[in-house]
Amino acid sequence: MSKLLRFLCLSTVALSLSTQLSTADERPVFQESSFWQSEVKANHLPPVDERLPEVPLVVDLAAKGRSFGVQGGTLNTMVSRSKDIRQMVVYGYARLVGYDQDYNLKPDLLLACETEDNRTFTLRLRPGHKWSNGAPFTAEDFRYWWEDVANNPLLSPAGPPDFLRVDGELPKVSFPDDTTVIYAWSTPNPNFMQSLAQARPPFIYRPSEYLKNFHADFTSPEDLQEEVDYFRVKSWAALHNKLDNMYKFDNHELPTLQPWMNASSGKKIRHQFVKNPYYHRVDSRGIQLPYIDTVEMEIVSGGLIAAKSNAGEADLQARGLGFRDIPILRKGENEGGNYRSVLWQSGAASQIAIYPNLNVNDPVWRKTLRDVRVRRALSLAINRRAINKALYFKLGHPGAMAVLEKSPFYEEKMRTAWSAYDPELANQLLDEAGLTERDAYGIRYLPDGRQMQLVVETAGERQEVENALQIITDDWKDVGIKLILRPLDRDILRNRVFSGTTMASVWYGWDNGLPGPYTSPSYLAPTDQTFLAWPKWGQFYQTSGQVGEAPDDPAAEELMHLMHAWNIATTDEERSRIWHDMLMIHAEQVYGIGLVAGAPQPVVINRKLRNVPEKGIWAWDPGAHFGIHRMDEFYFEGGQG
Repeated sequence: MSKLLRFLCLSTVALSLSTQLSTADERPVFQESSFWQSEVKANHLPPVDERLPEVPLVVDLAAKGRSFGVQGGTLNTMVSRSKDIRQMVVYGYARLVGYDQDYNLKPDLLLACETEDNRTFTLRLRPGHKWSNGAPFTAEDFRYWWEDVANNPLLSPAGPPDFLRVDGELPKVSFPDDTTVIYAWSTPNPNFMQSLAQARPPFIYRPSEYLKNFHADFTSPEDLQEEVDYFRVKSWAALHNKLDNMYKFDNHELPTLQPWMNASSGKKIRHQFVKNPYYHRVDSRGIQLPYIDTVEMEIVSGGLIAAKSNAGEADLQARGLGFRDIPILRKGENEGGNYRSVLWQSGAASQIAIYPNLNVNDPVWRKTLRDVRVRRALSLAINRRAINKALYFKLGHPGAMAVLEKSPFYEEKMRTAWSAYDPELANQLLDEAGLTERDAYGIRYLPDGRQMQLVVETAGERQEVENALQIITDDWKDVGIKLILRPLDRDILRNRVFSGTTMASVWYGWDNGLPGPYTSPSYLAPTDQTFLAWPKWGQFYQTSGQVGEAPDDPAAEELMHLMHAWNIATTDEERSRIWHDMLMIHAEQVYGIGLVAGAPQPVVINRKLRNVPEKGIWAWDPGAHFGIHRMDEFYFEGGQG
């Protein structure tokens, strides 16, 4: 059975089950949350059975091997930047459709979804579903986003997002009734459902009742100008975009569908998130999720996260922790700390990856880095086993950037391609590339007479990256290349890469190291500037040729053709074959130089926190870090953190 067919079956089951649960005899008896009891008694909130959808999502915890939870408590966690409060949207993971723990797509906010040949998608909403402020969540919220935001040139100058375009064609979107939304294309869009389940979802809906107060089509010019003046922005469009931050999560007045809502205004050191009284999920006893009342997210210096976790200041922490922190975490745990530390697997294709910038502005370096022999030589000259031993105590898997073993597309030859430590072959390839001249210290010259000094820029956030590059500095020196390390702020680094200033940069490998036939291979083709090896090719695709450069590399062009073929493929077998071909191109072309995969990710868990898996995969997408493990089902024993 294909993943798509399985999704359809699951959707049908969900619809059938939900219909059964909506009957009076089988509907759970809902229990009021102690957190909201005082608000209900004061008539500030309706009772729980009036807050929930007519057909809530009933979670069978026993089937998942989990225990029923106790309500209450405050969960403490940390991030290193104020903008990272958006992680609450990631961790909360309320999506129209989402991945379960087996990476199957299932309806979540949606009651069900039906699809015809990946061309027409009918989204069924839950009757009576409400936003966190009690406003109805209906098809009007989808219509408002599509017609009044995404297709309004003042709010969205580039138009609707790319994932909705298929061969340049936008969908026909219709809204037959309050609980039905239909997206239809003339050709297949197999990436549509996966996009809705991402760690950073596209949010194809908006809280229209709230945002209409700041939209010129729905509010009088006088009232709107008053708001524009109050917020000190230039126009109503700027005001609307400032307040419409579904992902940034920094507008505490913007209604949400996530399990916790932002209860803090402005910039703070500690942000508080309280449970959403209208959240759509309940356990089979009728207790509304999330179990935990509040989440407090503290903003601290990245270098202090391990120490503060060691001191017991985090109830759940993985972000900001790395393999190097395991000793201090284990020490605190063994010395009577209030936490336990477990090791999850990383879901990235490589823990560290170097990306030569094929679009660098320097014409000599551009030509040099576009020579596949140079990229292969850079990879062959790296002693990955030494890096794995020194940084990961041999617990990682040295090799080229490839999908992980749990992916159906994994092949050992992709992991080993051009990744054996072979300085002799690396020297041979560099000589064949015409880089034969050297100075008295053995450093090669570029064709224009400059020393071959390759500046590798990093985000300066992970000590393991700097440590790995110190080892690589000696490795590359042995083949005549001088590595110069330049740590930068993350945003500055990305802007330099996007502008073509950077020669090479370091980041993780592909976020999704666990693709299946249903996963779009768009990140293997030059479709996005955030793949650091070809930012300008990605810009060209993202802006329909208005910015950037058209790919002029035969292998990159073939990746684009294959991606298009995947989009119109009709079977899992076809899609799997295309995935294989695209992965083999990457293995041979070495667009990203992977170092080590599968390095353990430490996770700190309060000893009283329950339903957190001992084994898991720490992955951005698919997975949304803690999201796939359903943080709304975590609870504190006794209800106190």
